[in-house]
Amino acid sequence: MATWLITGCSTGLGRALAEAVLDHGDNAVVTARDVSAVQDIADRHPDSALAVALDVTDDDAVRAAVTAADQRFGGVDVLVNNAGYGYRAAVEEGEDDAVARLFDTHVFGTVRTIKAVLPGMRARRSGTIVNLSSIGARISPEGSGYYAAVKAAIEALTLSLRKEVAPLGITALAVEPGGFRTDFAGRSLTQSAEPIADYADTAGKRRKEHDTVDGKQPGDPAKAAAAIIEAVESEHPPFMLLLGNDASDGFRGALRSLLAEVDEWESLSRSTDIDE
Repeated sequence: MATWLITGCSTGLGRALAEAVLDHGDNAVVTARDVSAVQDIADRHPDSALAVALDVTDDDAVRAAVTAADQRFGGVDVLVNNAGYGYRAAVEEGEDDAVARLFDTHVFGTVRTIKAVLPGMRARRSGTIVNLSSIGARISPEGSGYYAAVKAAIEALTLSLRKEVAPLGITALAVEPGGFRTDFAGRSLTQSAEPIADYADTAGKRRKEHDTVDGKQPGDPAKAAAAIIEAVESEHPPFMLLLGNDASDGFRGALRSLLAEVDEWESLSRSTDIDE
């Protein structure tokens, strides 16, 4: 029986994953900034679930959550960094404080939890770290530059981490979901306060007031949760787990486009070495 610590369990994929893990027979530390939002999950699974308040931007809260997991279940076997939210703005429109909060939550929040669980995982020579990214990191739509940036940072961090911890019996993987039927495009989506008219036909089309995606996303959170569990339990977990047909199609399309450009400019790229 594994013990999972999952951040951001109040709604969406985090809640679906917490419920799937518990139904699967594992233990789960279910977290949210407001612990009352996840207490119902713990109440339904009194022997295997622990509800903990966790704001991933708070160092003390992160350490306390891991300590609570250690005391109740003897350690964290699987960490899932799911907590986060969306932010839409043209790059020029992005407010400094809003962008800083976005990076603190997604990137540095992920780093905080990883650092908190790794000593225990290293001591046990086992463990899995799952970091939620987004297909946005690959396709970088207009208006999502900052969100794509934090997710791309998480992916790069995860790949280096995977190489560092593999000899210690620990694995790390990134999950790139497409659009899932959660509140991500609704309550969990923020945006810049002051749009710039020159971006109306690019980033402006994706502002919340013009968005028609919420409630129509193709992905099923329950199926995503099952896929994550299957990947974590596999003999050789992937580095990158894509979730959804839109994610798979978008990923392949982005790679084809990038490779075509690499081929077009390859002779110039290869012309810059020192002549010996």
